[in-house]
Amino acid sequence: MSERHTYRVIVRGTWEGLTEDARTRLLAEAGDHGMASMRFTEEGSLSYEPSPLKHFSLRYVVVSDAADGEEMAGAIAEDRAETALRALGYGFRDLRSTVTDLDTMKVNRKSRSRR
Repeated sequence: MSERHTYRVIVRGTWEGLTEDARTRLLAEAGDHGMASMRFTEEGSLSYEPSPLKHFSLRYVVVSDAADGEEMAGAIAEDRAETALRALGYGFRDLRSTVTDLDTMKVNRKSRSRR
């Protein structure tokens, strides 16, 4: 059995070709998708600023084979983002992802003497 790693992936993109209905929905729901809503989840957490309504990000947790690496985790998250945005009827372009492998991430802790 291959080793599994947990990745945090931020998928960023730009809104494009939003219908008037989609724009109205996004503006009405903007309060639910601000800084306080930023969480990493398997289903994705959407965040954006309503003014200007231009860019967005989705945060995902992806668990996949370590041998596939960060590139595959990014591709999986981007695929999830495309699927979710299309299901909501939101036009978008220029998806790109930033991936962090939580299993290889080094955590620097301050020693007690430095406090």
